[in-house]
Amino acid sequence: MDRATELSLLNEVLDLLGRKTFFLDDCQTTNAVANYCSAERFAQETAGIFRALPLMVAHVSELTGDNAFLRRDIAGLPMLVTHDGAGAYRAFINVCRHRGTRLVDAESGCARRFTCPYHAWTWNNRGELIGIPHEREGFPEADRESLGLKPLACVERHGWIWVAPDDATMGELDGFLAGIGDDLDWIGSRDLHVVAETTAVHDVNWKILIEGGLESYHFKVAHKATIGPYFNDNLSTYQAFGSHLRSVLPRVSVKELATQPEADWQLRQHANLVYTVFPLSQLLVQQDHLIWVCMDPVSETRTRINLKTMVPEGAQPIEYWQRNHEITCTTLAEDFVIGESIQSGLASGANDHLTFGRFEGALHMFNDAVERMLGGCDTA
Repeated sequence: MDRATELSLLNEVLDLLGRKTFFLDDCQTTNAVANYCSAERFAQETAGIFRALPLMVAHVSELTGDNAFLRRDIAGLPMLVTHDGAGAYRAFINVCRHRGTRLVDAESGCARRFTCPYHAWTWNNRGELIGIPHEREGFPEADRESLGLKPLACVERHGWIWVAPDDATMGELDGFLAGIGDDLDWIGSRDLHVVAETTAVHDVNWKILIEGGLESYHFKVAHKATIGPYFNDNLSTYQAFGSHLRSVLPRVSVKELATQPEADWQLRQHANLVYTVFPLSQLLVQQDHLIWVCMDPVSETRTRINLKTMVPEGAQPIEYWQRNHEITCTTLAEDFVIGESIQSGLASGANDHLTFGRFEGALHMFNDAVERMLGGCDTA
């Protein structure tokens, strides 16, 4: 984000505040209830979105040093991500090529080689098969080259590790991130590291969780005892960058800027920003840190949510960040409880569609991106 954009966003917010109005789209829209609870729909999303797009699966700080590795499971795809001795990032399907068991159980660590817990076939961290017990007797026709770990396209951009099913998809990453990539650099994402992490599974469709982070209409109600008092009522703005979104959620302190020179204005000091990195990540950017909310859709009605508090190196003692992380978890838990309540109500028959108001336009934009990926119709 350049300085002109930063000032433009703050002026836009101040104008809305001064006119006592909201950021409004042209019309209200709807989205079918079936889109949140259909197994067939979830299968389409898995094939057409989760297995078709580059996914933000890790931060470079989680793979520091040679021979670091971690595993990820996203939308049913088990991944093994490595940082080999040559400094290259690689990703593979975390499955043994012999009998198909999970190869690596550890969440993370450092290793040059990985040995299957079933029959001890062994691969190095470049995915090459380097050991087969009793190979001469049992597998005289084994072609080690063809039995390497199944690779996934993997690159680093803006401090994040992106994984995709194939090279062709990954070759489009820079275009996929056009517009939002500069903002990822602006927030200093490359220089962050994880200081606290929480994972839980909730009985709610992944899209309902994303939607919860795209509007401030609910702040004064759902978060009245937590963050509600620190934010203006339903004051926000958003912009789409292809399938991605940047939402600006001003805090009550933004009104102070009206009496300050523009040269002193700082967006992060007076607003939270939410970057929805399509399809499964949201970055909640605050004054001095960010929270990475990563969704792992388990089924049409269940989602695993991983929350990571990420901070600059050497900033504040760890106890300070732990308290911040706990506050974030408490606040977002309020959204997750409501999300589960929405999911439980979908099967009641009370609604055949959900309605998005004119100041909830970002929800429509997000769902429209889902529809485009699936080749479907507009959600309106």
